[in-house]
Amino acid sequence: MEEFRPRLLEAAAKLSLDLSVGQQDKLLEYLALFARWNAAYNLSAIRDPQQMLERHIIDSLSVVNLCGHDTDPLIDVGSGGGLPGIPLAIVHPERRITLLDSNGKKTRFLFQVASTLPLPNVQVVNERVEEFEPAQKFAGVVSRAFASIEDMVRGSEHLLTRTGRFYAMKGKLPEDELSALPKGIKVERVHPCLYRVATRIATLSFSAAMPDATAQSKRGPRQPGVDPAFENQFLQDQRTP
Repeated sequence: MEEFRPRLLEAAAKLSLDLSVGQQDKLLEYLALFARWNAAYNLSAIRDPQQMLERHIIDSLSVVNLCGHDTDPLIDVGSGGGLPGIPLAIVHPERRITLLDSNGKKTRFLFQVASTLPLPNVQVVNERVEEFEPAQKFAGVVSRAFASIEDMVRGSEHLLTRTGRFYAMKGKLPEDELSALPKGIKVERVHPCLYRVATRIATLSFSAAMPDATAQSKRGPRQPGVDPAFENQFLQDQRTP
């Protein structure tokens, strides 16, 4: 995968990431593992390593500086083949990253990646998000796998501290997803597409008056709601090229 190093460095520079040689090596080794295991484990519909670099590795690097402080513990929910969790763990080796997925084959691949590179800051969990009860809650939940932002929030809010953040990676943020957000969840910001990457990332958090997520879940689902103050910013971001 050495032939992809120039493109990786070009993209990193555009994303304001200063990758060490060691980090470059690990990202390229991860790409090689991903391509090798993909046929048997169906990690992605993309088969071309060049496209894997563009649409998986660089796409994940685009959110490195948008997912909170680089020492705050983070969980990648529905991690699949380790995206964006593995690139995040490589760029921030001091950050504790948990990769959560219910698919046994995919978590076996993640164990292989974490031990081969190696990535001592990575923990792999093979469990459904609704059933996972961590010993310590996380400062952030990131995902690019959920069908909707509402599903992401409802499924993973019990994993967050009260000051934690959701980081939802989406190619597009439709208004119907925002209007379906649970009451008590506010959208802080939508970051527009960066460089040549098509992904946007929405940062969401708990409203100050929102009761504890565990207690709330015992009373059943909340009614939909959306922060009215966000509407104008969302529409403006949607028009950003």
